[in-house]
Amino acid sequence: MNDDDYSATELGSHWFQGPDPEPDRREGEVLRFGPGVTAAAARRTGNAPTAVEIWHGTLPGTPPPRPARPRRPRRYALAALVLVAVLAFLAWREYGPRAAVRDVAVTAPGPLGCDGTADVVGVVRTDGRPGTLTYHWERSDGTRSAPLRETLVRGQEEARLHLLWTFHGPGTHRAVARLVITSPAARTAEGTFTYRCG
Repeated sequence: MNDDDYSATELGSHWFQGPDPEPDRREGEVLRFGPGVTAAAARRTGNAPTAVEIWHGTLPGTPPPRPARPRRPRRYALAALVLVAVLAFLAWREYGPRAAVRDVAVTAPGPLGCDGTADVVGVVRTDGRPGTLTYHWERSDGTRSAPLRETLVRGQEEARLHLLWTFHGPGTHRAVARLVITSPAARTAEGTFTYRCG
């Protein structure tokens, strides 16, 4: 039998030994897996064929199997990138640059009559970012308010800060109210009005 004509599924009848096997017995049948062991190979080794011979190995010229490449998580790369971008935007919006003051002005009422209360208004214009204004009022009579705070929400570009100043008794007084912004930036503005009574 020529080695080149060998078929992996061929059963070699010359491998049966002894008399015809009894029914239902398969002792003499040769089972071959893969390239198998040919009769020529058995003759070269001098080994008598056995009931079952299994050959393990690689055919000459056959490259070894390549190891499986680990899967790269490409399908999740875009989702992860979007998630990182969203988190960065939220962090910047929450913890990024705070509100910036663009302009401060103070308006005061006209002449104030007897025992009247002046409503002095400070108008603070910002860039619309969220933050907190810290400020206080100073009056020309030498008094000063405690530190005050005004919370700015996103998109709010103007804050109106009020000072109520009450006068009693006769006389004339030129009043000056000064608004002092201490945070996020130092800014000052003032307004003037006159109190007349009598």
